[in-house]
Amino acid sequence: MQIKLLPVQAPFYDNCRLLVAADCSAYAYAGFHEEFMDGKITLIGCPKLDDTDYSEKLSQIMALNDIKSVTVLRMEVPCCGGIENAVKKALMASGKMIPWSVVTVSRDGRILD
Repeated sequence: MQIKLLPVQAPFYDNCRLLVAADCSAYAYAGFHEEFMDGKITLIGCPKLDDTDYSEKLSQIMALNDIKSVTVLRMEVPCCGGIENAVKKALMASGKMIPWSVVTVSRDGRILD
């Protein structure tokens, strides 16, 4: 679901693991659905195309719900740094200690270490 269209509070967030993914990552990484979406609520966005900072909405989602973990899936391109930074800001603003990780996909579809 697009980040900008999601409610900040909903039953599907309860005890969930979030995947916050750059929209291009689903096209670039062949195993996107099987390896990253399974068992997670997926939030999709592109700070460059949406021309927005998602951090306020994400912090509300994190503060108002019982989120178990957050995975950020981004591309190696500079514009995807916006989605990673938004999650970092949201985690700090939420006031919660939620485990999180970042996975970066190369332009040729590989997972980078």
